[in-house]
Amino acid sequence: MNPTKISVIVPIYGIEKYLPKCIESIIEQSFQEFELILVDDGSPDNCPKICDDYAKKDSRIKVLHKENGGLLSARKAGLKVASANYIAYVDGDDWVDNYYLDTLYKLAVTNDADLTVTGHFREFNGKIETMKPNNPGFYNEAEIKSSILPNAIFNGEFCEHGMTTYVWNKLFKKELLEDILFDVNNDILMGEDAAITYSYLAKSKRLVISKIPLYYYRQRHDSIVKSIENPEMEYYRLGLLMNHLKQKLANILDEDTLTTQLNYYLYSQLLVRSGGLIHINNEQPRFNPFTNVSKGSKIVVYSSGSFGQHILSTNLKTNYFKIVKWVDVDFHDLKIGNAMVQPISSVNEDDFDYLIIATINPSTHRLIKSELLLMGIHDDHIAEFKTDEKEISQLIKKMGFDENFLYKQNIEHVN
Repeated sequence: MNPTKISVIVPIYGIEKYLPKCIESIIEQSFQEFELILVDDGSPDNCPKICDDYAKKDSRIKVLHKENGGLLSARKAGLKVASANYIAYVDGDDWVDNYYLDTLYKLAVTNDADLTVTGHFREFNGKIETMKPNNPGFYNEAEIKSSILPNAIFNGEFCEHGMTTYVWNKLFKKELLEDILFDVNNDILMGEDAAITYSYLAKSKRLVISKIPLYYYRQRHDSIVKSIENPEMEYYRLGLLMNHLKQKLANILDEDTLTTQLNYYLYSQLLVRSGGLIHINNEQPRFNPFTNVSKGSKIVVYSSGSFGQHILSTNLKTNYFKIVKWVDVDFHDLKIGNAMVQPISSVNEDDFDYLIIATINPSTHRLIKSELLLMGIHDDHIAEFKTDEKEISQLIKKMGFDENFLYKQNIEHVN
């Protein structure tokens, strides 16, 4: 009998600063019947040596050294050598609670779950926020199809998932995951987690969701890509993701529900990656998603996360807005162009026309907005997103996505 009950797979690339903490948090688990598979995805730093050094000290650790192929290829490589019946993924710059594996395993076995989901912690610049699912409980196959999947990608609020895309706060059955993971196109370099999670969910017959937070997700401002060098390539890859999801969910969701889910998901990804102003075949002006905000408006950008950074970077090239200030409650040293992140208290009502809250999560948007109102910012000076589905659908078609969400240009054209 194989004593290994869980295979923990860690894809690794360029994270030597964080990797030891990640590995230590796993080998110190209260649950000991696991193997740890460290996949060095051609990392150019000291990560390969760190992996090998740990493997010499702990027989439960396997190390794979491979040419760089991206996150998805590393996850596939790890799964190929995994020996346990359950699979957990941990990103190499994150870390886990001591009872991470113990809790996941007990939840999975007790409920004979194909998929086990938990809460997590989000760490940014030393501050930790607890994130918990809104729909804890056990779901059978009928309930997964009737209540979970129709809201998984878009839960009715722009743009919030009914289930998180992340693979790292979940426990998978190896046999089912093998059917899913190796069918995901390696060219899907954005939204890999969504391609895996939602496809896997569609095949699951028993699901358990727990609010217990066990995983520490490190949100790093230095890991965010701050500009789009090739919009056509980005659209091509996003089209691959949406097409993959359409194929995998078409037999479960009705066409209208699935189209709505994917329209909003694609729109949200386009917003974040484009810095708000969506590029349409080199047309000017680009699509401006902010209601009532016009070109040349004096803007304060709230949030130094991915979306905020993209807004700043895009505006450096387009000069569409006049960005007068960049603020965040998580104030830290970060600069794009001449703009540096400043504390929220630095905002004055007379300094700007509109304030853009750079998040597509409605719950987060509401929380930030309530704080801004308390700080004296008027409601009508806080920008809102355009979220009419008809307008979004027309935009997507105008950009060149077909009815299957594939982008008009093939890879040869894009390159």
